[in-house]
Amino acid sequence: MTTKDFYYDLPQELIAQHPLEDRSASRLLVMDRESGEITHRHFRDIIQYINPGDCLVMNNTRVIPARLYGVKEGTGGKIEFLLLKRIDINTWNVILKPGKRARRGARFVFGGGLLKAEITEVKPDGNRIVRFEYDGVWEEILDKLGEMPLPPYIKEKLVDKERYQTVYSKIEGSAAAPTAGLHFTNELIGEIQKKGVDIAYLTLHVGLGTFRPVSVENVEEHIMHTEHYEVSREAADIINRTRQRGGRIIAVGTTSVRTLETVADENGVMRPQSGDTGIFIYPGYRFKITDGIITNFHLPESTLLMLVSAFAGKENIFRAYKTAVEERYRFFSFGDAMLIS
Repeated sequence: MTTKDFYYDLPQELIAQHPLEDRSASRLLVMDRESGEITHRHFRDIIQYINPGDCLVMNNTRVIPARLYGVKEGTGGKIEFLLLKRIDINTWNVILKPGKRARRGARFVFGGGLLKAEITEVKPDGNRIVRFEYDGVWEEILDKLGEMPLPPYIKEKLVDKERYQTVYSKIEGSAAAPTAGLHFTNELIGEIQKKGVDIAYLTLHVGLGTFRPVSVENVEEHIMHTEHYEVSREAADIINRTRQRGGRIIAVGTTSVRTLETVADENGVMRPQSGDTGIFIYPGYRFKITDGIITNFHLPESTLLMLVSAFAGKENIFRAYKTAVEERYRFFSFGDAMLIS
């Protein structure tokens, strides 16, 4: 199985550059993974495809304004920091641009001195471990100086930062949004719960590895990035009860899928835990707990496209994507959605 097997042509104009005014007004392609049948709806219609007794699993991570612009101390050379993962209270794993010559001990200044940073380690993958120095509250400084780390294929500036957050975002730590959840409104969630559908919230902090293309020729040789997850006892209990009564576990987004499939044992039983996951799901994987996926349309040759191909079958997925292109669906983070069940 090669990476090229997961390539498809996508017209540039179909890459959504901004969110719709009404989150739930996005289009929804519904696909039955057994028959391959496709139906075209709008996202607010998703309530018709979720049954009483089912459980939606949502990732309540919150995106931090992880992009910082500053200068190198001494030279004034411009630098961009992208915060990937917090190691301790003042230490982060960071991508630097340009960063090839940034060595251990190099120092940088942001916001005229409100924030300073020193490289303490150069990682084998080119990332840097950075220690920050500041007076005050970290979150307040980051909110003042940082920008939302939109994916590189989005060229337009985001007017409202909250539009790159789900309405149920809660736990800060992501460098990217779990974008399948962007379609939900509080009103729609309320209607779904009134129907008798449970909602379980777990956390997986999305890293920028999400946007990195697979660079190896053979899919099996790809090394997946790791992301931190947390599953509470409450979430585990809700999911286990749903399975016990015969309801479906429907994951909102590939991040929820990766967390579910990491934590569930071979019998599909969830237990509260936290840790880092580097699970890589591609065709041939046997799902332990996921019965349905709500997801956006993913980049060619991406691990996310491989994941949904594993769930629904590559032939089904590529036929659905071909249909979506023909029907002028909007693609990627701010684009339209797909329900696979």
